[in-house]
Amino acid sequence: MDPKKLAAMRLEYSSRKLSRSAASADPFEQFSRWFDEVLEAEIVEPNAMLLGTASAAGNPSGRIVLLKGVDKSGFVFFTNYESRKARDLAENPQCFLHFFWRELERQVAIYGLADRVSDLESDEYFASRPYESRIGAWASQQSRRIASRRELEARFEEFKRRYPGPDVPRPPFWGGFRVKPERFEFWQGRPGRLHDRLEYTFVEGKWRIERLSP
Repeated sequence: MDPKKLAAMRLEYSSRKLSRSAASADPFEQFSRWFDEVLEAEIVEPNAMLLGTASAAGNPSGRIVLLKGVDKSGFVFFTNYESRKARDLAENPQCFLHFFWRELERQVAIYGLADRVSDLESDEYFASRPYESRIGAWASQQSRRIASRRELEARFEEFKRRYPGPDVPRPPFWGGFRVKPERFEFWQGRPGRLHDRLEYTFVEGKWRIERLSP
């Protein structure tokens, strides 16, 4: 890799803007507006988001997960409760979510606390998944070391025999988390790196909006 070429890589953002006067007073509504525009733009996996966690000792970790539900109570994703991210959240529920929609030159960061969703909500979503995804949830001991791909595939076949379908029960170690936001940041790329950044902070029962310097 040529360091000079890397340093010279840049794009000029100029397609849109984000003004305080046009933004919604409610960050959930603002997110919904932007997400609708993402859907209209037909961006691949618009619900892909970076989940950032940290252990009780402060060791950070990040990975891409998929947003599977959102309302005024928070943002929902599903995972193995024995995975590293779930273990982090059990020790330290503070986390963040980050969306990057390059085609619209936009980012959204959401900071808050995560808690498990109800068993009913996890059951309902698990039942909606494709058959092989449900079998995969049983087969994968997520985040644990395995000797080979063959070992994973053998476990997959074992659970296919155990649950030939169509009904597959939800594993007790698999379910959802809901991130309840305490702060949002909406970022819109602008020319000259003078980007628009609006921060929503929940203070005394209502959302306060402030513009941040880029």
